[in-house]
Amino acid sequence: MLRPLFESTQYTSDVYKQALDRLQAVQSMSEKGECWDNAVQESFFATLKTEMGLSEAQWGRAQTRTEVFEWIEVFYNRRRRHSSLGYRSPTAFEEQAPIPN
Repeated sequence: MLRPLFESTQYTSDVYKQALDRLQAVQSMSEKGECWDNAVQESFFATLKTEMGLSEAQWGRAQTRTEVFEWIEVFYNRRRRHSSLGYRSPTAFEEQAPIPN
């Protein structure tokens, strides 16, 4: 489930936690005032939502799972160019990496 951040009191409320438990969802949040703790994850999910156009619900749950899985496993992890890899895809980066002895 991709949720935008809203009032922290709502996000940490018992009612919200119970709803997550019913959905078997895992809540992720950092300590108060530690905005950099999840910087990598925030960047990843921002990219996913932007590139897939996930600003609003457009598919059912099963279709969303399939689409997100395919985007991550087929595109993001294999073909998408990453700035951290010198703007190469992970596949190209691995092919150019030296083989350890």
